[in-house]
Amino acid sequence: MQERVLVTGGAGFIGSHLAEALVASGRRVTALDDFSTGRFDNIAHLQGDERFALVAGSICDRQLVEELARAHDKIFHLAAVVGVRNVIEDPVRTIETNIAGTETVLEYAARYARPTLVASTSEVYGKSEDLPFREDGDCVLGPSSRRRWAYACSKLLDEFLALAYRLKTGLPVVIARLFNVVGPRQTGRYGMVLPTFVGQALRGEPLTVYGDGTQRRTFCDVQDVVPALLALMDSERARGEVVNLGGTQAVSMNELARLVLEVTGSSSQVVHVPYDRAYPAGFEDMQARVPDISKAERLVGFRPGTDLRHTIARVAAAMRDSARS
Repeated sequence: MQERVLVTGGAGFIGSHLAEALVASGRRVTALDDFSTGRFDNIAHLQGDERFALVAGSICDRQLVEELARAHDKIFHLAAVVGVRNVIEDPVRTIETNIAGTETVLEYAARYARPTLVASTSEVYGKSEDLPFREDGDCVLGPSSRRRWAYACSKLLDEFLALAYRLKTGLPVVIARLFNVVGPRQTGRYGMVLPTFVGQALRGEPLTVYGDGTQRRTFCDVQDVVPALLALMDSERARGEVVNLGGTQAVSMNELARLVLEVTGSSSQVVHVPYDRAYPAGFEDMQARVPDISKAERLVGFRPGTDLRHTIARVAAAMRDSARS
């Protein structure tokens, strides 16, 4: 009998790549998405495959989530409010969706003993300067008066909930903290920097770098992350663990902008925009986000190998194809 897998947020950027990989491996996959940030185009190529089903709905719909949890063997929980701009503009929805929705998924996953992977984020490390970030390191968040931290706090509470269900019910759960996953299908509409830069470069517009551009990030191609998610779900040793997944080479935003211009061959200029012109007063950003991925390597052999130049080229090619269609 084919394994049945539920992917919440299955029409999103990472969720659609994960659903695609699961279908290709012979599983039967149901993607649940409310299309607040997910897009039908991301999973349109899977429509018509008898192994794939799409359900339009919310993770906050308790009856729907119970029905889906009961009907599937495993759950990848990726659905969440994402993107800095979404978080800043609608913190209530961020908190309610990320916490209440995740609690609903975990409740029914535990009731039916469904192994579950919960996607978390590097945002939970907050303003920590203890680099590289280790899973057992401190999370240093800003004050509640800064809306910027609502997302990080909600995702950290998701982690506490997942581990609490593990302790209370024995739920087979693993938490993946994702660091700046990038690749085709990611949109810049919600503040994601790489697709924003690539789109601006292809349109001949200035690349907008916030602040002085010295803030550093590591980027990891979705084609490296998806196999790691699959492996973590299947790993007995990963049960009850929090695991970083991300790249190993940090680049500044200035370096990223120059690299995008070089790979795309664009003649666009780079402009620096003060944070207070882009976000509400008092916006805070992290200077660096660099993961320690030794636990992921130890548990499932995770070694991201896609060069950032190649990822940029793939993103640019996908955007060009989309513009022509």
